[in-house]
Amino acid sequence: MRGAAVQERKEERAIPQILSASTIKSDTVRNPQGEELGKIEEVMIDLDYGRVAYVCLSFGGILGLGEKLFAVPWGVMRLAPHEHRFVLDVPREHLEKSPGFEKSGWPLDREWLTGVYRHYGIEPYWVSPC
Repeated sequence: MRGAAVQERKEERAIPQILSASTIKSDTVRNPQGEELGKIEEVMIDLDYGRVAYVCLSFGGILGLGEKLFAVPWGVMRLAPHEHRFVLDVPREHLEKSPGFEKSGWPLDREWLTGVYRHYGIEPYWVSPC
């Protein structure tokens, strides 16, 4: 019985609980249907709350040309650890209709992000902090 408990804990550790932002950067993102939705360009931190405000996802374009950037709330993504990627549970069309931004104008305020969070159907953490 003791060996089974140790093995179970080892398997639990196979899924990381903490990752560095540099590890996540450039990871691909797909939806549950297997469609590639883009890659993580950056992880943006809310300094007041000490939380991930959003993940910047690049989508579309060829060789970086015509690429769009999207803010995606951290809470709507999940890690697929054995695939070294993340899953965003939305259809491609939902992402295409998401509020995007240009490389020269990254969103840095919660007012703009409120609309993004609501687009994904979640309440912003700064509205009702835990």
